[in-house]
Amino acid sequence: MKRFVLDRTEDPSGVSGTGMVAEGVQFTDGGVAMRWGTEYCSIGIYASIGDVEAIHGHGGSTQIRWLD
Repeated sequence: MKRFVLDRTEDPSGVSGTGMVAEGVQFTDGGVAMRWGTEYCSIGIYASIGDVEAIHGHGGSTQIRWLD
């Protein structure tokens, strides 16, 4: 498994803020689990890291930063 965080420089939605907004893990089969560290915490399950980037990348204002 590989750990990562979502690092956001701009918040287009005005909901999640900037900086480290979520942390997650990519499993060996490519699946991803991610937890938002915002006021309204939630956990999302995604088929791939590409899906996370497509949904939450906001045109480059959010970067996936690998910890492992």
